[in-house]
Amino acid sequence: MKTMLGALLGAVSLLAVGSTAYAQTKLTIATVNNGDMIRMQGLTDDFKAKNPDIDVEWVTLEENVLRQKVTTDIATKGGQFDILTIGTYEVPIWAKQNWLVALDGLGADYDVDDLLPAIRSGLTVDGKLYAAPFYGESSMVMYRKDLFEKAGLTMPDAPTWEFIADAARKITDKDGEVYGICLRGKAGWGENMAFLTAMSNSFGARWFDESWQPQFDQAEWKDTLNFYVDLLNDAGPPGASSNGFNENLALFNSGKCGMWIDATVAASFVTNPKESSVADKVGFALAPNKGLGKNANWLWAWSLAVPAGSQKADAAQKFISWATSKDYLDLVASKEGWANVPPGTRTSLYANPEYQSAAPFAKMTLDSINSADPTKPTVKPVPYVGVQFVAIPEFQGLGTTVGQLFSGALAGQMTVDDALAQAQQTATREMTEAGYIQ
Repeated sequence: MKTMLGALLGAVSLLAVGSTAYAQTKLTIATVNNGDMIRMQGLTDDFKAKNPDIDVEWVTLEENVLRQKVTTDIATKGGQFDILTIGTYEVPIWAKQNWLVALDGLGADYDVDDLLPAIRSGLTVDGKLYAAPFYGESSMVMYRKDLFEKAGLTMPDAPTWEFIADAARKITDKDGEVYGICLRGKAGWGENMAFLTAMSNSFGARWFDESWQPQFDQAEWKDTLNFYVDLLNDAGPPGASSNGFNENLALFNSGKCGMWIDATVAASFVTNPKESSVADKVGFALAPNKGLGKNANWLWAWSLAVPAGSQKADAAQKFISWATSKDYLDLVASKEGWANVPPGTRTSLYANPEYQSAAPFAKMTLDSINSADPTKPTVKPVPYVGVQFVAIPEFQGLGTTVGQLFSGALAGQMTVDDALAQAQQTATREMTEAGYIQ
């Protein structure tokens, strides 16, 4: 009896040892509800098979909610997440606050030098990488070639805003629920203000002059916002002020948008016949310009980072290395095809003949990324870095407030002039309180 009891206790203790050896480290990952991230979650078994001692729990959130939650968590040292999905705006600011772990444990075969220079530089502080890009993007025009042909229109590779507006009005068929253009209207510094800031750059506008004085009372901003509101009222879908990236993607894929100016990462979704009813009818062009030397394209990377103070930094870096590696691109290609790999991160991807052949948008994406200059984002000189954002801590709150005002103008809740006046007043107050303006 004693022998049997001893054997049972021995077996139990072996099981206990086995259970601590496997799945004893659980990583909680906060991410955004974009298609590429959803796909990553579906492929996590590959990571677990290679790392049986690490388990993964996902917290998937809408873009604005994600930003709010991860900012609150890291600023208060809440410790809720082991890996954060953050963008090119947050990384340098948070790294300088010592809120992020430098990613020096990605492994010898990670090949950090293969990361696109334009993307890598925005995630690097003092020579150290603080986030690894899951996908990189600029913005461009996606359009329905069949609707253009029917209207007798030819899309230039580098269209002007005047051409875009004229074409949008011509291909609109509201009775048939086809709208000439879909643009972001949902309030948020990374939603409508990402689009509108990039657009305003091409119109010659800027957030602040060299002395940090807000510029919403200048003619360039009035021209930008009037053009945007009039265009969406004439040729946009109903309820445009509620539409962000995902809402416009759904509209485009269901055949309701003639044009959509948004993130280059959307290209693989709008050309995927499993997701898009117009997959074989989509063309691409550079983001529009006003002839002033700047296109309305942005520069962004959704990246994975480890919050400082994490007790699981080593395991977190193993996951980040897996999710942003060349091998991950090969894994997606083997499951979903080369056209669906996360774009905009690695030089080797754009040199890959299989990718070039499968992704008709590859060259336009790379050209758009390389043409965005965060250090000279505007026609006139500015004291800040950032294309579709201003790389100062105050921008997150200020950008969202201004985004709410501009979304209100689009919805008809206030005039463009009122929205701009309130934006000027709010920005002046915030910048004075923060010490930028004396």
